[in-house]
Amino acid sequence: MSESAPLSRSMLLFLALLLAATWFGTLDMRKLVRPDEGRYAEIPREMVATGNWVTPRLNAIKYFEKPPLQYWATATAYTIFGEHHWTARLWPALTGLLCVLLIYFAGRRLFGEVVGFYAALILAASPGFIIVAQINTLDMGLTLFMTATLLCLLIALNEPVRKNNPWMIAAWACAALAMLSKGLIGIVLPGMVFVAYMVLHRDWRLLTRLQWGWGLLVFFAIAAPWFVLVQMANPEFFDFFFIREHFARFSSKVHHRVGAWWYFVPILVFSMLPWILHLPRTLLHGWQNGSQTKPTTSAFQPRRFLVLWVVLIFMFFSASGSKLPSYIVPIFPALALLIAHTLTRVSMKMLLWNALLLAAGAVALIIYAPYVTNWGNEKVSAELYALYSPWLLAAGAAGLALFLFAAWASWRGLRNAAVIGISLGALALTQLAALGHNVLAPASSAHDIAQQIKPHLSTGLPIYSVHNYEQTLPFYIKRAVTLVAYADELAFGLEQEPTLWLPDIPDFVKAWNTHSRALAIIAPATYAKLESEGLPMQVVAKNVRYVVVKKPDAAR
Repeated sequence: MSESAPLSRSMLLFLALLLAATWFGTLDMRKLVRPDEGRYAEIPREMVATGNWVTPRLNAIKYFEKPPLQYWATATAYTIFGEHHWTARLWPALTGLLCVLLIYFAGRRLFGEVVGFYAALILAASPGFIIVAQINTLDMGLTLFMTATLLCLLIALNEPVRKNNPWMIAAWACAALAMLSKGLIGIVLPGMVFVAYMVLHRDWRLLTRLQWGWGLLVFFAIAAPWFVLVQMANPEFFDFFFIREHFARFSSKVHHRVGAWWYFVPILVFSMLPWILHLPRTLLHGWQNGSQTKPTTSAFQPRRFLVLWVVLIFMFFSASGSKLPSYIVPIFPALALLIAHTLTRVSMKMLLWNALLLAAGAVALIIYAPYVTNWGNEKVSAELYALYSPWLLAAGAAGLALFLFAAWASWRGLRNAAVIGISLGALALTQLAALGHNVLAPASSAHDIAQQIKPHLSTGLPIYSVHNYEQTLPFYIKRAVTLVAYADELAFGLEQEPTLWLPDIPDFVKAWNTHSRALAIIAPATYAKLESEGLPMQVVAKNVRYVVVKKPDAAR
């Protein structure tokens, strides 16, 4: 088989099925992890329970930080399939897989079959992309629709000018879905990339190709209805969502998610680790050689557009006053396309070194795995890390076997086999390490403590959460709790409905003493203080983070 030839249909189908099985088969094998997984599992659960799909609520409190598209998708999954770990994670996994397929299609259309295939492999095997697709956050849905927006825009601009280009209309529709996924960022970032490309090339005619009339009509028909409905139902929505959650989040440190200017550099290295050796060459050649063929002065340059996509979004979040590791996931699809283009031309010697260095890393992981117990601390015990050690050994062994296969294939000059080996090695290593993380669930999830307190639950029983809010608990006990002396991200909602919480400990003590039956989830230090003050409590469950108490039987 020629190394420049695409794989057979049967091999493509086999790899696609293998990816799908790996992608979806583990979704139910891990407990929900605080905070994001609990939050984004609970909001749609409450939508289903209340029947109100317009006003999002978390712990029965108005929650306007994000738009509702993922909530609606997850609530629909709950309605059809029930409330499970896998239905809570289904939307991120599904949108992640669709993003891989989209990159395959776009790569084929723009650069040929082999580049499309390599790009899909690279994206599906990038550790950062895998992890975000397997946990319940909003970033993968945003990544899919932002990627679709930019790729539709890229394809439309790369084609000859025509009056009605369906790719341009599709770009507007995808931008609307991106906005419904995570807000204005879904349109600001694609717009920034487009404007930067137009300005750098001084090609103002690109503005006339955006099909503003039909485009804006489609955009507002999709994006506007929910914003209108939620504003009508909640007059306070506009100021909070558009001012605080967008402009203040970017320009200030109001969310306490600060980081140095280089915050995302190690995250990028880890996320694209299998291919990081090729990154500098990829970005440089992508900029210098903007298109696959030598461009004319008027030709659209797709690779240069992709480089701007990567660099500008990376710089945007690096400059932001609010940083989380998953924020840069939208650059990974563009990187996958650029690196794929490079891999079709890189020397086999370079691929050999790539595989050997990854194999050395896998060996290092195997050697270090028994010492992972050194990470033990007061929140996550060394005993739990000891349970994680075999998973790291298995992950390292699986990665090592496939990386060595890739090295052999590189030595034999088998480019396709080498790329497949590296990709499958990274995929296996990352998935096994992530799956093994479930043994740490007692320290990162309320699943176990929820099982202990379920026998004490009854309809109408007051449940207080004192000096804390365990994000995963309401999903497991299927009810909200009353917050005590704790507001955090729910502060704005509690300002609108102050009767939904108790602002201080004296209010809690007064309420507790009036009940004949009640439960409370209390931080250990607060429990010790209340116990020393004689508050009647009987412990029914506890871990290193929480003590769960009930009103003692004798106090009834």
